[in-house]
Amino acid sequence: MTYLLDSNVWLELLFEQEHAEDVRRFLETVPMAQIAISEFSVYSIGIALARNGLEKAFVQFVSDTLEGTALDRLRLDTKDLKGIMNVRKRFRLDFDDAYQYVAAEKYDLTLVSFDADFDRTDRGRKTPAEILGEPPIARDRPPTKPARPRRRKP
Repeated sequence: MTYLLDSNVWLELLFEQEHAEDVRRFLETVPMAQIAISEFSVYSIGIALARNGLEKAFVQFVSDTLEGTALDRLRLDTKDLKGIMNVRKRFRLDFDDAYQYVAAEKYDLTLVSFDADFDRTDRGRKTPAEILGEPPIARDRPPTKPARPRRRKP
């Protein structure tokens, strides 16, 4: 196992969004034995698909990714769950992002995500395009703050 795919990577493909083709190429290139998904992501994907009336798509997703593949499904134990709140505060992450971060840290995986919030963390994140060696698009990076104007001395 090498990569933990965040929920937004899977949803990018399932909803055929802007980076769906990057995700598709990633999944075609990287062996499933090197990819993991967290239990939390499975449930998040189920919630997102159900909210959009795509229950059959969730069943198909489970069949395609979890049944009969080498993809690892990861879960956190009680001790790890307690650490989520510390990570959340430390890096100013949402609960779901903190969960993914703790899972990536526990299993020593590279976090694959389109969420720039992970760029504030010690582990960072990669996009599917970056892993495949393609240049990232500008919006995959966090915005930079403009330089403060210097005051002139009178």
